[in-house]
Amino acid sequence: MRINQNKSYLYAVIFGISFGLADSLLMLPLQFENKVLAISSAFLQRFAIGFLIPFVSLPVSGILKGIIISLLISFPTALITGSYGPILITGIIGGAIIGKLSTKK
Repeated sequence: MRINQNKSYLYAVIFGISFGLADSLLMLPLQFENKVLAISSAFLQRFAIGFLIPFVSLPVSGILKGIIISLLISFPTALITGSYGPILITGIIGGAIIGKLSTKK
């Protein structure tokens, strides 16, 4: 049991880091008032999404579970920044991918 649990944590960390880095790289060419803060914030938010999805249990498909979790975490940032499209679209895509990968047996 412990080996499987440790494997789940490893996958969650890998998903979180991967999604965080991918989103941060997408933001590099953009201009922000405080670029370091914006990219750091995006990384942490996407890391949280990638880390949490594998541990959430919902009675839906993995893809839908990923989308739901991602939207719940991303929507407040989209509201604050007014940047709905980029934040929600990348969240939906990343959440769906991680949701699918986290349900593979």
